[in-house]
Amino acid sequence: MKKYPTIYLEQQVHRNSSKLLIKFKFDNGLISIIRSISGATWSKTLAAWHVENTKENYDKVITTFKGITIINSSKISQTIPFKRKLTNEQKTILNNFYLYLKGKRYSKSTIQTYTFFVADFVNFHTKTPLEELTNRDVELFIEKVFIERDYSISSQRQFISALKIFIIFCPQTKINDLILERPKKSRKLPNVLSQEEVLRIVQVTKNLKHRAIIVLLYSSGLRIGEITSLQLKNIDIERKQVKIESGKGRKDRFVVLASSFLPLLLNYLTTYTPKVYFIEGLEGHRYSESSIRKFLGKSVILAKVLKRVTPHTLRHSYATHLLENGVGLRHIQELLGHAKPETTMIYTHVAKKDLLDITSPLDTILLTLNQNNKEEQNFLLSGNNTI
Repeated sequence: MKKYPTIYLEQQVHRNSSKLLIKFKFDNGLISIIRSISGATWSKTLAAWHVENTKENYDKVITTFKGITIINSSKISQTIPFKRKLTNEQKTILNNFYLYLKGKRYSKSTIQTYTFFVADFVNFHTKTPLEELTNRDVELFIEKVFIERDYSISSQRQFISALKIFIIFCPQTKINDLILERPKKSRKLPNVLSQEEVLRIVQVTKNLKHRAIIVLLYSSGLRIGEITSLQLKNIDIERKQVKIESGKGRKDRFVVLASSFLPLLLNYLTTYTPKVYFIEGLEGHRYSESSIRKFLGKSVILAKVLKRVTPHTLRHSYATHLLENGVGLRHIQELLGHAKPETTMIYTHVAKKDLLDITSPLDTILLTLNQNNKEEQNFLLSGNNTI
């Protein structure tokens, strides 16, 4: 009998509702089984399959996989998500709050998330008039909902942010904004590849399109959503730069094109002739993020890299290698498109340097490699080579 990977069940708020996450190491057999569950959906954002977080769905998942593999449900709260029973007055207030957020030009996802959390909070204290709500009511909601359901610290921080805006919109509550504290973020160190590991991953990726994607992700430090939405009109080969439009936080920025990437880039563009996007799927549509994760995973295995590697790992590695090459933290912050210096910076004093004169770490790797192998054929990104 085939041994399947362990399944891990978790709960998380996603797109305005509570989800039951079903996580496991990639396995075609388990995927076939999970597709038989009504409502089961794959989420790129969560990197997991999920269904609505109900008692019925929880029992269905347990029944489906019982006897097939081990099910770890230690992170699941047995408390069933409550159904909202809002009064007409509360519905009106929440609808107006939604419109208030739209007027403040928050993003669609932020509006949905903030309205969802505030609606749950109001519903939890539905018998308490808004003008009587206090900070203790906030604590009770966190204790009974967030803690019992094992919601993430990130979700709790979002709730506090939503509540801070709500009490500006609805100032008659007794909630004191000054003592509303967000829990500290978990500071987990990201996985970072060595320069040699990056090169091995590139070398084993024989498909021209896949190699071009991996190299651009690393050499310019792009987010996966930025490369899939990158249009040809924003690639300036002559100036060796790329314009990232409406990146995270709706900010535009410029990033550097590695000189050593240009032959591969031209080879790719000539071979595949994309029309609008840098990488295109069927019928010229945007290429899927899941496809990138899939072929990158295969290349990582072929390269015998034992670390967990995602497209974002390449971005982390890009930033780390820039720092190791002496690039100032403030410049790295701009290249990565970080809104806050705290995300990138340890020290605030950096040397003045033109961003477009910065050398991509990919160029540095290849220069060092080819200098150390003078008697052998140089490694070329754009075609067949020997090392």
